[in-house]
Amino acid sequence: MAAERGLFSYPKYWAESFGTAPFLPMSRAEMKQLGWGSCDIILVVGDAYVDHPSFGMAVVGRMLESQGFRVGMIAQPDWSSKDAFMTLGKPNLFFGVSAGNMDSMINRYTADKKLRHDDAYTPGNEGGKRPDRAVLVYSQRCKEAYKDVPVIIGGIEASLRRIAHYDYWQEKVRRSIIFDAKAEMLIYGNAERPLIEVAHRIANGEDINTLHDIRGTAVIRKEPLPGWRGVDSTAIDKVGKIDPVPNPYGADDVGCGTFSEFAQQGIDLSKAPEVEAKPILVQPPRQKPWEKTYVKLPAFEQVSVNKSLYAHASRILHQETNPGCARAIYQRHGDRHLWVNPPAFPLTTEEMDGVFGLPYQRVPHPVYGKAKIPAYEMIKTSVNIMRGCFGGCSFCSITEHEGRVIQSRSQESILKEIKEIRDKVPGFTGVISDLGGPTANMYRLRCKNPKAEQTCRRPSCVYPTICEHMDTDQSPTVDLYRAARKVDGIKKILVASGVRYDLAVEDPNYVKELVQHHVGGYLKIAPEHTETGPLSKMMKPGMGAYDKFKEMFDRFSREAGKEQYLIPYFISAHPGTTDKDMVNLALWLKERDFKLDQVQNFYPSPMANATTIYHTEMNSLKNIKGNTEVVPVPKGERQRRLHKALLRYHDPKGWPMIREALVKMGLKHLIGRSKGCLVPEEGKEDMFLRNIKVPGKKPGQVALTRHTGVNPAAKAVEKIKRSSGKPSFSKKAKG
Repeated sequence: MAAERGLFSYPKYWAESFGTAPFLPMSRAEMKQLGWGSCDIILVVGDAYVDHPSFGMAVVGRMLESQGFRVGMIAQPDWSSKDAFMTLGKPNLFFGVSAGNMDSMINRYTADKKLRHDDAYTPGNEGGKRPDRAVLVYSQRCKEAYKDVPVIIGGIEASLRRIAHYDYWQEKVRRSIIFDAKAEMLIYGNAERPLIEVAHRIANGEDINTLHDIRGTAVIRKEPLPGWRGVDSTAIDKVGKIDPVPNPYGADDVGCGTFSEFAQQGIDLSKAPEVEAKPILVQPPRQKPWEKTYVKLPAFEQVSVNKSLYAHASRILHQETNPGCARAIYQRHGDRHLWVNPPAFPLTTEEMDGVFGLPYQRVPHPVYGKAKIPAYEMIKTSVNIMRGCFGGCSFCSITEHEGRVIQSRSQESILKEIKEIRDKVPGFTGVISDLGGPTANMYRLRCKNPKAEQTCRRPSCVYPTICEHMDTDQSPTVDLYRAARKVDGIKKILVASGVRYDLAVEDPNYVKELVQHHVGGYLKIAPEHTETGPLSKMMKPGMGAYDKFKEMFDRFSREAGKEQYLIPYFISAHPGTTDKDMVNLALWLKERDFKLDQVQNFYPSPMANATTIYHTEMNSLKNIKGNTEVVPVPKGERQRRLHKALLRYHDPKGWPMIREALVKMGLKHLIGRSKGCLVPEEGKEDMFLRNIKVPGKKPGQVALTRHTGVNPAAKAVEKIKRSSGKPSFSKKAKG
């Protein structure tokens, strides 16, 4: 699956005459120090500027700089007027706009649509430094500042809104973001390959309005690209199936047989008449059925009102994510059409090494002084070893953004970065906080069959079972861990990224290495649920794999003489989850004495498969035609609160709601003090908690606090109970 042109094969735009900037300039004064009269490209981003490979716009900026472009950075601008967008002057080529490492709406609002007051990507963790729908606002301000300068949008926010999509915050289907942003182009996924091609072609004099054939981009057109053939999939009964892959030798009617097969048919080959030899005519290779082919999806006007068509369009889109065989997407929006080119080819190991080897300062821009940026503090000593994920979890956006193909760095590149952290990061203590990526244990794993890898349309390589073509040998990761531990000055290498445990158990040697050397007392894994209903809609394995992994984890921990614990993550209110499913999960947690502190209700992010199920209440993981399955979806505020309360069954604040639900479900026997009960019956303690008054709290808002001690009201409750000689429950609640 090689690319047509390497990332670093282009001639430099300025032939290195300006060299490398200490930081990409954020002011005219910095530009003057660099000897710049103007910027070729200006990047506008919703995050603070941290010159680190974990921050997307730093990667994009340094990548463009390596190509010889002068790149400026406008980070977290005041969007109330165009003035902040004119700080660096007019860019010679284009503006590049991104909301940042996070979607601006997810960054600003909780899963329950409550306003957040913090922002980990802002100095001082201060909220409100970026607008809602930042890509739209920034793009429009760029157009106000210099209306003749092209705007290219990208990053996670634009990437996940590239077609007509359901918007959780407005509870409606919105059109592709490129229309509302009024941008000339949208780049989706990791942007290096398409962005470099776009930049060089514009620099060479091409008009951006003619650059409609670049992989990994989406543009607005009046009609399909010339020379492309269309497959109509505008209706559910027109699913636009791809033709069978043709015989590579050009003769579909040629059969093959063995001597034994001919003998069984009574054919004696020794008596066969001699046939005059004729030259074999080698036919030119046929065009592959997905090449120069686009799929016509139902129009925006249709999917915005018809949930069946929306589910159908979502399913088609998710089948077109493999760069090896993906077709273009064509979707009408009014009198114009959205054209989404097939995904960009993944980066090679050499290209990944090049991207991560760029001259990052690995610290925030000096303009922020001593202010702490929480996101940077969290990742400043972590190392990203790969990209992509073939897990295909329906609620996750990694596949839609980074793709299923794993793109890995070389061991040498990773060890070099560890040494840079040791030598460059202020206050480094010798501990690498994470050696991972989207999934910790997918490093260098690929499909063992190149032809299958190119043509596969499975949404997941590990669900419902691990594909027979998938490599599960995690010895390259083990070798990396061992080499990293030997780097001078390194005391500890931790793995904080999520571990795909159903994959890990296929290689016990990996589990042993991980558990005995790279767990800091706790290891996070994500079963997400215990019940078949929600797990099938999440595309996650059953609890059998979890149990097997836990057995290995405990055994290897004992062998190492370490007391270590698994920290399981679960999602409440996910599509496919019934109230009974949540009760069963709560009972599973209680039986094992798990008392979860922070829990997460399902968050319908744009374009994810689970979001489609949430919106349509249909199983879009299957063909929509003839699919009559109605998926239970917890939508109302009360039901979502109930599911979250069940996940925190130990919190007295949720007990009244849980009791009411258990009675309605005919599960009243789960209310009581016996071992098999989920919550206690209503008593004096609960009445006191409901009515007690605490400054700044309404009655009913008082609850015991885990890990950080008990709040004033809980202390009062404890004092009363102790004086009455009743057993305490606050210690149990503290876990």
